[in-house]
Amino acid sequence: MTAPAEAMGGEVFDVVVLGSGCAGMVSALSAADHGASVALLEKADVLGGTTALSSGVAWLPANRYQAEHGVEDSPDEGREYLAALSHGLIRPGMADAFVDTVKEMLDWVEERTPLRMRLVPGYPDYHPEHPGGKPGGGRSTEPELFSFHELGEWADRFLGFRRSMYVGETPVGGGTGFLDPGEEARRAEEALEGLGRGLLGALLKGLLDHDVVVRAGCGAVRLLTEGGRVTGVELADGRQVRARRGVVLATGGFERDPDLVRAFLRGPVQSPPGAPSNTGDGLRMAMRVGAQLAVMGEAWWAPVMTLPGVEGEQYANHGVQLLQRERTLPRTIMVNSGGRRFTNEAANYNALGAAFHVFHPTRFEYENQPAWVVFDQGYVEMYGGYGVPAGAEMPGWMTRADTVAELAGAIGVPAYELTATVQRWNELCAHGRDDDHGRGNSAYDGWCGDRRHYPGTAATLGPLDRGPFYAAPVHASSLGTKGGPLTTPDCEVLDVDGDRIPGLYAVGNAMAAPTGMVYGGAGGTLGPAMVFGYRCGRAVASA
Repeated sequence: MTAPAEAMGGEVFDVVVLGSGCAGMVSALSAADHGASVALLEKADVLGGTTALSSGVAWLPANRYQAEHGVEDSPDEGREYLAALSHGLIRPGMADAFVDTVKEMLDWVEERTPLRMRLVPGYPDYHPEHPGGKPGGGRSTEPELFSFHELGEWADRFLGFRRSMYVGETPVGGGTGFLDPGEEARRAEEALEGLGRGLLGALLKGLLDHDVVVRAGCGAVRLLTEGGRVTGVELADGRQVRARRGVVLATGGFERDPDLVRAFLRGPVQSPPGAPSNTGDGLRMAMRVGAQLAVMGEAWWAPVMTLPGVEGEQYANHGVQLLQRERTLPRTIMVNSGGRRFTNEAANYNALGAAFHVFHPTRFEYENQPAWVVFDQGYVEMYGGYGVPAGAEMPGWMTRADTVAELAGAIGVPAYELTATVQRWNELCAHGRDDDHGRGNSAYDGWCGDRRHYPGTAATLGPLDRGPFYAAPVHASSLGTKGGPLTTPDCEVLDVDGDRIPGLYAVGNAMAAPTGMVYGGAGGTLGPAMVFGYRCGRAVASA
């Protein structure tokens, strides 16, 4: 059921959910399935938020799909792994709620929604050598392909563009990124989608099947309260929507608001690749009613590149590309303004954020910003990347030089340092071990590299010894922020005294991240979003 826009202001629902990413949709579905009347309101003119631009992978310890792949796991191992990485920032009750609800949530998804998940075989945890980690994978799941023909008028109301692949068919998952022409034609004809949009399409069909009212272009600006209880929202156009049982903040993070980024994040963020609508609306609304905040300095950190000339509405991130496979493959390194390597280039993107935030106390500057990715002609011929296939000409915006010293001059770093860095790297590669930064030591490091040599250091180690040489700038960025209102395990927002704010809930990147600073593995954002979205909907429906 879709209510007319002009009628929305006069309506009353049991539950109002703000935001249409994974967490918002699961919350709305769960609430509706537990008997509540629900309205889902999206600020943007299209649905999906950052989830629509993502791989749609959800990290879920002890999930139901592991047995068929021979993976042994348990909730206790999941707890052990999170605790090993927590540094005290994960509240025990939240970790327990997460791992103990995975099975229940997946059973509910399979039984009560059109969404079908499956394992991404072999995808290792991001820190698999820590206690409870899984070097051989088993915790990262993804959606089955879903036909957008089932969505009717809503089929073209999603952020991003059609991507009809599984993760394993993309370069990040070991595939080529291209389908057999016949298979591509079949999937196009059937309007099949995978990854983030496939996940959301299946969830939206569930919402429509449960008579959830779905509206795009309905941004909320203020929470309505009566006697200390949240009773609804005021929209940007002045209309009001009432909620008998509660309002769910699922508005995403605040990485697109420069003032909030400057006020809260531990390091700078440039060119965020997520949804443009992530401007901290839910955070501001929660603060106005006295919410206690937590995990505010953290984000889902990521290195990115900007691709000149990539424009158009289908590119919601305006040509911003997550730097993932290109920095992991052999024959490429990253250097700072001193011309020196400064990190394990093949580490997971969230962990890499710490390297960009190193601050020099006497020079009073970030040591590793700016930074560049550097590679050679051998890389170009073997792998390609940056929008071109192997062996093709690199884009014209790349800096190119015949020698390493000339490349250093072109990007403004000391020639003797960059030359020495490349020489040292080549020596390390010859010995098959990165003694400087440990690249290749983890089972995760080579996963996005040359899969012909995985597992093993050769999947990510390789010399830079064939000119010409290339360089491009790398920026410290974020896929989304982690900070927000502190909640109970059922997503009830707490005030500054630790008491519940009646009628207010938060999920996804709009809540204080239940996993603290930890990014457990591929899908470490969407896994908790699904679990706590399910818990939230169940709780608010019974409020």
